[in-house]
Amino acid sequence: MTQQQAQQRINELVEKINYYNYRYYHDAVSEISDYQFDQLMEELMRLEQQFPEFARPDSPTQRVGGTITKEFPQVRHKYPMLSLSNTYSLGELFEFDQRVRKGLQNQPFEYVCELKWDGVALSFTYREGLLVLGATRGDGEQGDDITANIKTIRTLPLRVQADQLPAEFEVRGEGFMSRHVFDQLNQEIEEENQQREKEGKKLLSYLANPRNAAAGTLKMQDSALVARRKIDAYIYDLLCQNNPFATHAEALHYLGQIGFQISPYYRLCKNIEEVFDFIKEWETKRHHLPVDTDGVVIKINNYVQREELGYTAKSPRWAIAYKYKAESAATQLLSISYQVGRTGAITPVANLRPVKLAGTTVKRATLHNANEIARLDLHQSDTVFIEKSGEIIPKITGVDLSKRLPSAPKIRFLTHCPECGTPLVRHPGEAAFYCPNEKSCPPQLKGKIEHFISRKAMNIDSIGAKTVDLFFEKGLIRTPADLYQLRREDILQLEGFKELSSQNIINGIQASKNQPFSRVLFALGIRFVGETVAEKLAAYFKDIDSLAKADKETLMQVPEIGEKIADSVLRWFADPDNRAYLERLKAAGVQLSIPENTTVRSHKLEGKTFVISGTFKKYGREELKQLIASHSGKNVSSVSSKTDFLLAGEGVGPAKLSKAEKLGVKIISEEEFEQMIAD
Repeated sequence: MTQQQAQQRINELVEKINYYNYRYYHDAVSEISDYQFDQLMEELMRLEQQFPEFARPDSPTQRVGGTITKEFPQVRHKYPMLSLSNTYSLGELFEFDQRVRKGLQNQPFEYVCELKWDGVALSFTYREGLLVLGATRGDGEQGDDITANIKTIRTLPLRVQADQLPAEFEVRGEGFMSRHVFDQLNQEIEEENQQREKEGKKLLSYLANPRNAAAGTLKMQDSALVARRKIDAYIYDLLCQNNPFATHAEALHYLGQIGFQISPYYRLCKNIEEVFDFIKEWETKRHHLPVDTDGVVIKINNYVQREELGYTAKSPRWAIAYKYKAESAATQLLSISYQVGRTGAITPVANLRPVKLAGTTVKRATLHNANEIARLDLHQSDTVFIEKSGEIIPKITGVDLSKRLPSAPKIRFLTHCPECGTPLVRHPGEAAFYCPNEKSCPPQLKGKIEHFISRKAMNIDSIGAKTVDLFFEKGLIRTPADLYQLRREDILQLEGFKELSSQNIINGIQASKNQPFSRVLFALGIRFVGETVAEKLAAYFKDIDSLAKADKETLMQVPEIGEKIADSVLRWFADPDNRAYLERLKAAGVQLSIPENTTVRSHKLEGKTFVISGTFKKYGREELKQLIASHSGKNVSSVSSKTDFLLAGEGVGPAKLSKAEKLGVKIISEEEFEQMIAD
């Protein structure tokens, strides 16, 4: 086959297969058999491998994945992805209608009602008809570039003929996992676990709910795995310069015509009464849909009227989300199990007779703490009422006393740790009971390691909770310091680890040695020392030895450090085992001080306070904080009237920006900051 023939055949196959895909996924029509379709796909894949220079970006082979993404770069949204105001009240919805009527000075208007899908907000950018970017919502100003994973959504066109739209346009939609796919995946996990149980292997975790499963899937590093999980999407918005359509309904209709999957359940409503009718109609009907929903989105139809109504700092004034009240169900309490957290806190969990609730089967519900058990006055085998908080997390809301057995004993909270048998303690003024055996209780030890490797701490992303469990069970690690003693040979001996994965773990551990002192301090897991407190302590004391020597009075001189935090820090450093742990981290080369070059270099910023927000071209946020400190400036976390400068990068937080403008705080760029500290 000549190159010209190959290119021609590849183009023919791409057009054919894309057409068959469209007919199957949009029109539910199979024009050829599965075998014939597979044969065409195999031929296309073979030709693309042989002639990669002719592979097209809209090729259906993109749907099967195969791209490995180590990290998802941040991208700034051209149009901010604002959140919607929520209400559970029809009365508040009526008040929204009155505000709209007043804002439009009583001119006629229409609403579009759409079901609020319980999924992941996504943005898709097309250029010259070709899908070039898929991104998550993120913080609304910037999100993650997950284009390789987005291309696996089979109902999303990779190329469209959009003659009425400008060269570049963006559509927004909700990525979701259907209940059928969710149940299918959990069934596969169930079958795998049955085999693992026979072989004595650690069991896999089940997917919690379709929404979380969709969110987790879209952030997987291997797009081939994403493709197998069959994520889908409904498109609900169009954004572009010089929008050719006058109304939202017209835009949706056009998007459907050119190949996008639009939910068939939206409705044009002439007034608020018709909106109420739509809400009432779908209150129960929605549970028969294949996708989870949690409410209705109400939008002004006319685009010009939307502009007239405008926006608040966080949300549009022309749209609102009505959320259905949580559905309730009754079922029997079978037992209570207890989980031990990283800090030793004991969390009770109710095990229930399985019951259908809001489209899913509920078997467990949180009970929070001993106070909640006492408040509910739970007895064994009680019939309890459960509902989903925000349609996701089940909780017990009450007890059906009419069905309580007269002889049922009252449930008493545990007195000893379920994992290590140590008597539990309860600190004054706190609701939780704790296991004080922090040095030997397995869940606490593993929890400390998981906290140490987490993204905001040492950020060792090559290791996850399951890997920690395995390493712990095999005796390779007992404390975070043990990570730095791991050898590739140790990991290779374990089942399922190959050369590449083992080396990636070692590389990730080595890279963590470059994390700044404040991150390491946070990673230590000192009680009450969160991310912000760790930054303040690191900036004040500069190194771990100075912090370790500090007395209570000195600690409380640090901004925002009170007595409770000071006492906790003193207790931690007074423990000989913790001192030995620090020595091991020092020996491993972890950063336990602010480098010399970040000590005071000048007094140019003396007396000036800075808030940093966004991402920057030349510096990370930690580097900028160190630069500010090195020139005698002060870092603060939130904008106030005492703030001198907001150092704003790409994707600066809209709330911080708005507050800075309101208070007259000077907003400076990365370049302007460099000029301030220039020699």
